[in-house]
Amino acid sequence: MNKIISLSLVCIFVFSCKEEEVNRPPVPDLDFRHEMRTFVQRISTYSKSINPNFLVLPQNGQELLTVDGEPNGALATDFIAAIDGTGREDLFYGYEEDDQATPNEDTEYLIDFLDIAETEGIKVLSTDYCNTASKVDDSYAKNKSKNYISFAAGRELNAIPSYPTAIPSSNQNNINSLADAKNFLYLLNPDQFASHDAFVTAIDNTNYDVFILDFFFDDDPLTAADLEKLKTKPNGAKRIVLSYMSIGEAENYRYYWESSWKTGEPEFLDLPNPDYENNYKVHYWNKTWQDIIYGNDASYIKKILDTGFDGVYLDIIDGFEYFEEL
Repeated sequence: MNKIISLSLVCIFVFSCKEEEVNRPPVPDLDFRHEMRTFVQRISTYSKSINPNFLVLPQNGQELLTVDGEPNGALATDFIAAIDGTGREDLFYGYEEDDQATPNEDTEYLIDFLDIAETEGIKVLSTDYCNTASKVDDSYAKNKSKNYISFAAGRELNAIPSYPTAIPSSNQNNINSLADAKNFLYLLNPDQFASHDAFVTAIDNTNYDVFILDFFFDDDPLTAADLEKLKTKPNGAKRIVLSYMSIGEAENYRYYWESSWKTGEPEFLDLPNPDYENNYKVHYWNKTWQDIIYGNDASYIKKILDTGFDGVYLDIIDGFEYFEEL
């Protein structure tokens, strides 16, 4: 690339970053953990008022299980009562780098909280990011020893794993609750599939107990007919289908995004995530953002409910950490 053009691009990037900083909305002095707990609890209350059997599973942020965020702290009982499971990434592999073992001290710290969840009847769904066969095997073995339901794959989450050939802990039983589940498929980016129908058919032909899927295939939402199909295993037994939904970041490829949005406009929109350029941090306590997520017929969660998903898998629950560090 021409050096003058390259320098110009750098200058434009730096200027753009500075402009984002200038427009950044002020961050109030809040108990950010409490605000996230409250947000999840309200999503749960709203969802279960429509479908009492609807499942709510936050991913990561297990420190919210106790009031002070310590493993030996008092239980956050209202939060615990609001959730049906908890998702955990990187427990044994992927915490610092994909296909690398998570440091023991981090694993032990996380397990302290996950054991609280299990004791309280909250099922743990553990996702490790590894590809090497021996590490995949180790991940499944270690999670099984803790009675966690687990999944191991590349972080792209864009394919049905080819290894292991047989689904770990595969079974033919009806999955009427998370307690019945022995395995799950976490597939958010169906870009390896030729079409919407090809995607639905491919995963439907697997024997997983639980699916965690994005609500959309590209910009095309899954339909009630898709859900009716996906809720049944090949042998006719029931399975659970959950929809992924980020509540701690806004994604500029979602239906709710408007072309005029940028940091500070609307007021809940914070800086872009430096690791995922299409994602923006949000002031998740802001009512305008919360109205996008739940509480009305146009909300994201209502679309998920109306389509027939069995529950929701909430991401960026640990978004409170970002604001605590400011």
